[in-house]
Amino acid sequence: MPILIEARFAFHLPVPTDVLLQFEAAEIPEQKILANSTRLSTSEHCARVPAQDEIGERIWIRAEGNFEVAYRAKVELTRQLEPLENFAALSPHNMPGGTVEYLFDSRYCPADAFQPFVDARFSNLSGGARIAAIRDWIYDNFTYVPGSSTTATGAAESFIVREGICRDYAHMLVTLARASTIPARYVACYAPGVDPPDFHAVAEVFLADPYTPDGGIWQIVDATGMADPADTVKIGVGRDAADVSFLTSFGPNDFRSSSVRVTKE
Repeated sequence: MPILIEARFAFHLPVPTDVLLQFEAAEIPEQKILANSTRLSTSEHCARVPAQDEIGERIWIRAEGNFEVAYRAKVELTRQLEPLENFAALSPHNMPGGTVEYLFDSRYCPADAFQPFVDARFSNLSGGARIAAIRDWIYDNFTYVPGSSTTATGAAESFIVREGICRDYAHMLVTLARASTIPARYVACYAPGVDPPDFHAVAEVFLADPYTPDGGIWQIVDATGMADPADTVKIGVGRDAADVSFLTSFGPNDFRSSSVRVTKE
């Protein structure tokens, strides 16, 4: 069943400023873009560049004054999905080179510091079974509280206060997965059922593909419980939120408004 997406946001740039945008559904094998429309305000410069891991595109603009973005898309998903418990872990030496960076600490995900915790709490589990247990632990122990965190909040702070938004839940899962020697990345996405409706964030982990000897596969995991992986439309991926913000301003920026609507056709 196709997913329908409508997103709008607006901001004001008091002086000529470079801004990097990433808000469109990615055209990748598991996602077919059936229709899409992007409308941007007039700008001095506008150019598309590939995003992280060649998943999606970023848009560079240079503009001044009021700027608005309006995006609509219809996306069909064909994603390989099974219960996480069906996926084993891959030994590090069998992991492809592109996954290695997702084992390391990043700005918001200090995985090394959490190795004692995962060893103590999840020592009897491995692979997808461990990821499922981590997901459930975050869901059971965190409270979803809009406005409770900022762009400076990382997994270490979230672990202490045990509350946050989807961004914080994703950072926590990525951190604990990496601490378990399982590659994990942050995924910016659209998904129906997100409350309040907004740009959403989930995690994605790399596990052994049960149908490909010595192969691996990325699997979406949402610790908030709001997004069904079967209905989740990827915008982009990265080490953490810093890599896939829908708006990164390299100068002063007054963010004015945002609205997102995601439904099933």
